[in-house]
Amino acid sequence: MFVKSISLQHYRNYEALQLDSFGDVNLLIGQNAQGKTNLVEAIFVLALTKSHRTSRDRELISFQEKSAHLSAMVEKKYGPLSLDLSLSPQGKKAKLNGLEQRKLSDFIGSLNVVMFAPEDLEIVKGTPGIRRRFLDMEIGQVQPGYLYHLQQYQKVLNQRNNLLKQMWGKDKPQQGLLEVWDQQLAEHGVKIIKKRKQFIVKLQRWAETIHHGITNGSEDLKLVYLPSFGEEAEEDEAYLFEQFMLKLSQLKDQELRRGMTLAGPHRDDLAFYINGREVHTYGSQGQQRTTALSLKLAEIELIQEEIGEYPVLLLDDVLSELDPYRQTQLIETFQSKVQTFITATGVESLSVDKLKNANIYQVHDGHVGS
Repeated sequence: MFVKSISLQHYRNYEALQLDSFGDVNLLIGQNAQGKTNLVEAIFVLALTKSHRTSRDRELISFQEKSAHLSAMVEKKYGPLSLDLSLSPQGKKAKLNGLEQRKLSDFIGSLNVVMFAPEDLEIVKGTPGIRRRFLDMEIGQVQPGYLYHLQQYQKVLNQRNNLLKQMWGKDKPQQGLLEVWDQQLAEHGVKIIKKRKQFIVKLQRWAETIHHGITNGSEDLKLVYLPSFGEEAEEDEAYLFEQFMLKLSQLKDQELRRGMTLAGPHRDDLAFYINGREVHTYGSQGQQRTTALSLKLAEIELIQEEIGEYPVLLLDDVLSELDPYRQTQLIETFQSKVQTFITATGVESLSVDKLKNANIYQVHDGHVGS
């Protein structure tokens, strides 16, 4: 998978940008707040129709402009593909080869990316919500059907929470409606849980091998899914459905008092263990960084395994955060295998001698020159 060109209009600080003829490795060099991250973010948005930095699309549109437009030409194993995405207060419109897609989930997955930025360390040491978002975005890239169930689950969850708030202190005349929401929540919830469990098993296989190599065999990394009910390894949908419904029944009085749903994939978590010790609590900063690096390298291999070609790798100001050894490990992983975009304030912080035939672009105030 290879991004051949990209065009931006009224996106962040880019009034108009057209870049062609990217290479295997592309270095975007410039001082802070010039537009380096905005450019790799745009590639990410073309892949997932949302930013990794904000949930508000309005922030992606240039100041005082009403809409933004992003497009790219991507070379895939079965041929070229044009991607177009328009952002406005009215919503998003996506096109593949000029044909408008009825659902965004039909567009997502056309371009696959792995983003690695300093904030990705939060996947290891941050809140459960960050880890759930990590799972949702990565699974959604390779299994677009997952996004449908995730969207439907969120809709039902919001409806159920609203009903729980309304029912507190009343004689429960809406008990029947609550049972309807329970059924729908469980139906979509078990699909999400099953896909997450399958994904984590595959990610574990790659991450364990990669982490073992990075640490010269001294550390064993294990990923553990922590569902809010049921067992970690159970994937049978009928069993999960029964367990989900049972858990909702057990928690109903608490949920009525608190006005919120207390079980389901929106409450799940993911834990990381090195040599049997939980990394979030007991891991050193170096171990946390290495865990995050192993996860990202594992994502690359997992996507290739799932779709038959490597994703595009986006490294946003992350190489300078790694020591020379980890820089080398990362560079050797993508060299001559994965198209990569790297942002940095200067080449002096990078192992440029290892970045063979890299294209270097200078970024200044929303303009890019080679």
